Amino acid sequence: MSENKIPVLEVIDLGIDFGGLTAVNDFNLKVYNNEIVGLIGPNGAGKTTVFNMLTKVYQPSRGTIKFCGQDTARMSVVEMNKAGIARTFQNIRLFSNMSVIDNVKIGMNNQITYNNVEAVLRLPKYREQEAKVTEEAMELLRIFGLDKDADLIAGNLPYGAQRRLEIARAMATKPKLLLLDEPAAGMNPQETADLMDMIRFVRDHFHIAILLIEHDMKLVMGICERISVLNYGMLLAEGTPAEIQANPQVIKAYLGE
Repeated sequence: MSENKIPVLEVIDLGIDFGGLTAVNDFNLKVYNNEIVGLIGPNGAGKTTVFNMLTKVYQPSRGTIKFCGQDTARMSVVEMNKAGIARTFQNIRLFSNMSVIDNVKIGMNNQITYNNVEAVLRLPKYREQEAKVTEEAMELLRIFGLDKDADLIAGNLPYGAQRRLEIARAMATKPKLLLLDEPAAGMNPQETADLMDMIRFVRDHFHIAILLIEHDMKLVMGICERISVLNYGMLLAEGTPAEIQANPQVIKAYLGE
């Protein structure tokens, strides 16, 4: 990847401390547009902590996060999302008692400009925007194979379909970078294979970058173009899947477990 091209995400010497404990230190990463990059490491290595810093759930103790060339130091969780970073979670976080389509429409809140009065009185601005949001939500559901389930309660979907819905909701925010935190957790081999196809499709269809945390090495090695390895909160190695698989330090710390 050309170093002359501005990364979608650039992380420079990132670190965070919790009390006297350093959870992540001197972490560096670049993600370019249309890339699928993996972040792997043993449990407790600091992977989800990195995601939490990237989305400003945690404010870093030091270092720099640049998104599309902009320093994000003063940005909040909401501002990061509006800027174009969306994420999913290891434990699915849907509004399980709401319909499938309403879960996706919630992801489109940034597009809504009508006020409460216009909504209560159902004035033209409200009706026009609701119609547009509903149409776009249905298109996303169609893309993810969930359009026939639009009116179902989200919590009643099969596990794999709930994962697809969570990604569809993330895509409703129109991100430039999608963070996937262990998307294959709890999936059987066929569901994982389908997930790999879907991640590739999302990258190619929406032309976005994807950064994922995953323990399923078959998925990581089969889908990621570059991989970074965290161990004890520090970057242990980075490279192509072939380079990572052959790295003795990685094998000792993680892959050879």
